[in-house]
Amino acid sequence: MPVSPSLDAILARIAAAEQAAARPPGGVTLTAVSKQQPWEAIAPVVAAGHRVFGENRVQEAEARWTGRREGLELRLIGPLQTNKAEAAASVFDVIESLDRDRLALALVAAAQKTGRLPRLLVQVNTGEEPQKAGVVPADADAFLDRVRGPLALPVEGLMCIPPVGEPAGPHFGLLARIAARNGLSVLSMGMSDDFETAIAFGATHVRVGSALFGARN
Repeated sequence: MPVSPSLDAILARIAAAEQAAARPPGGVTLTAVSKQQPWEAIAPVVAAGHRVFGENRVQEAEARWTGRREGLELRLIGPLQTNKAEAAASVFDVIESLDRDRLALALVAAAQKTGRLPRLLVQVNTGEEPQKAGVVPADADAFLDRVRGPLALPVEGLMCIPPVGEPAGPHFGLLARIAARNGLSVLSMGMSDDFETAIAFGATHVRVGSALFGARN
């Protein structure tokens, strides 16, 4: 198998963080954030055997992965407009940014039309930042009840992006508590600068871009 030094380094750091947190090895999945990266940077990671990639936009993902996605898992980690729900359902295996009722209804309609519904994570705006997508923590339980109950959507976990400039740990801890009381096992949290902290707080998926591929143009 071809060698990708940056991939090997990130996987080694994940393994070390699992060990430090007394977690079983191999329990954390690396989502390689390929958004805005040239194919020349992504291709060595694919060739090295990595299979989980994260994208921010539907059209960009379609352009990058059409004809290349066999055997891969594509995860939408950016905000999703309701008018792109059908296209997203066709492109992605997982949508991590479910955060409002209108989008939930659009995904139900997309599934009825296409027969395909990705697995879902609810994005929680743990810092309650007005410019950021996500359900505020106080509304998370009720939102989960609506989308998992009457709409029967396949929500398997939660995602968050802590505020820049704040310690990430309290936000990861908050997300983990919301997940635990709602019986959810998947936690997508932690990025290039803080994924080891996220693993200590129970992350099952970490989203790493710049530390893996280098700075985006």
